[in-house]
Amino acid sequence: MTSKQETFTVWMKSLVCHSNGCTVFNSNGEIVYRVENYDNKCTKEVYLMDLRGKVLFTIRRRKRALAFGRWDGYRWSSTGSLNKEKPWFQVKKYCCRFLMGNLACQVTVARDRYWILKKSARKPAFRIVMNNINGDIIAEVNQKQSSSGISFGEDVLTLRVEPHVDHSFIVALVTVYGLINRRL
Repeated sequence: MTSKQETFTVWMKSLVCHSNGCTVFNSNGEIVYRVENYDNKCTKEVYLMDLRGKVLFTIRRRKRALAFGRWDGYRWSSTGSLNKEKPWFQVKKYCCRFLMGNLACQVTVARDRYWILKKSARKPAFRIVMNNINGDIIAEVNQKQSSSGISFGEDVLTLRVEPHVDHSFIVALVTVYGLINRRL
């Protein structure tokens, strides 16, 4: 977390050869997070790590909810242990765009609710809001553009995170959204 707005670049590619995942760079071009699954694309489990390879979150698709798009995020403790009993966050995908409008997913963290809202049906753009569907925007993802306005490929995104928001949690949600949309 920081006291000012942060901007990251998300490259939907792994740095590990023959692996699937994504890499997150800060505004100085330094790698800050990476996501690996070491397996097939759209696997049932991925790992969000920091630059040094310390696992921050394990993200798992629920076994009996394959058709409904439900994911659980398990946060690793500072001692390197994982509580497999209870997920730290849960994501539920909404399937019917006609009924739900731009609502893509609901995120539950303890008693708090967040929503992932699609901005465009054609572009990989979405925002994460808290409290209610019309709540405060805490993060926004858009296709990255150069300073002259030229768009990079659909696998290069800009992630803007508001102040006082846990960056690793937001990157975990971006990861789940990428898994849901079969981009990882």
